[in-house]
Amino acid sequence: MEILRSLLFVPGNRFLMIEKARHISVDALVLDLEDSVPAAEKRAAALEVRDAIPTVSMRRQKVYVRVNSLATGLTAEELEIVTGPGLDGICLPKVTSPEDIHQVEAVLAPLEKKRGLHPGHIRIIPWIETARGLLRPYDIASASPRVVAVSYGAEDFTLDMGITRTLEGTESFVPRATVAIAARAAGVLALDSPYPDFKNEAGLIKDAQAVRGLGYSGKFAVHPDQIAPLNRVFAP
Repeated sequence: MEILRSLLFVPGNRFLMIEKARHISVDALVLDLEDSVPAAEKRAAALEVRDAIPTVSMRRQKVYVRVNSLATGLTAEELEIVTGPGLDGICLPKVTSPEDIHQVEAVLAPLEKKRGLHPGHIRIIPWIETARGLLRPYDIASASPRVVAVSYGAEDFTLDMGITRTLEGTESFVPRATVAIAARAAGVLALDSPYPDFKNEAGLIKDAQAVRGLGYSGKFAVHPDQIAPLNRVFAP
């Protein structure tokens, strides 16, 4: 099973941030095409990410790209642009069913062949971040051998539920536990949402320790300063 203690989001439209991020000792860099990129810049960002992947992948960390959700209609084009040598996998937002995974697989398989990658090379980390998705986390986690982890997305889940996200995370206890149980049953990793207050190291550590206690093996980050604490909390 892969080691993914820390995964750092980097905006795909910020070249200098990508260049700096490749020197960080993180388990995976996640070049983002979703929330951090304005709609008008998404295609240009995908092209920038494509060009950055070969350089970024020369480091020891894994390289993932968070594409936009299937509902946006952008996913297939983004996969066409970014799939190639150096890319380890993708993060797929707002997954609600195993059919979403199968739809992405149908795009990835011919791209792998076209780009000289072995079948199944590109991994998938689906995000459970809606009420519909939370009803089928095991089905999603076990939908394909490409799925190496499932992630709980607190920001969009609380938005979908019409509730307030708090730093304490009490509103996330049930979905977090549900995703962790499904991941364990499917034999994949459970990964948690970023802790939004990147200046609050004590809060980050407390939050990470709480999800580790639920069975999570790693957590996403939004700032480089969050990486070292996460690597300590989730150390084997």
